[in-house]
Amino acid sequence: MAAPPADAAGHRPPLPPTPTVVTVFAVGEQRWSQGHRGIDLSAPAGTAVVASAAGIVRHAGDVAGRPVVSILHPDGLITTYEPVQPTVRRGDHVARGESIGILEAGHDSCPDTTCLHWGARRGSGHSAGYIDPLGLLGAVRVRLKPL
Repeated sequence: MAAPPADAAGHRPPLPPTPTVVTVFAVGEQRWSQGHRGIDLSAPAGTAVVASAAGIVRHAGDVAGRPVVSILHPDGLITTYEPVQPTVRRGDHVARGESIGILEAGHDSCPDTTCLHWGARRGSGHSAGYIDPLGLLGAVRVRLKPL
C-alpha cells in the first residue's frame, strides 16, 4: 500500500516521494498488549529521512542499540524514526521536510531488506498514547461501531 501524498499544511511522509507501507499499525485492546506501534516504510539503506513536520529534536542517538531520532512537534505529538543514523542533534529545530538522518538496515520487523519504522505518540512512558502515523497524512479511515 502506498502512503498518500503530502498535505501542504500538516505532516508529510518521512521518505520522499511516496513510500510503500509494508507493515501496518496494530495495537491490542489494552495499552500494554502486543502490537506494532508505528508503520514500516520500504526504502533502500542510505535513503535520506526527513522530518514529517516542524519541531524540535527530542532524541538523536541509540535506544536499545538501534539509532533513533524523535521529534517533538508544537501540538505535543512526538514522531519517531528508526533505524536512522542522525544528522541532527537534540535541541535542533527542524522544518517539515528537512533531512534528519540516513536510513540504515536492521529493523527486525521489516519484511523487506530495509525499512523505516515511523511512529507517533502523545505523551511519554506509561501515559503514552500511540497513534497510526498514516492518520497524520489523512490516510486512516474512521469506522464507527453501533452502540
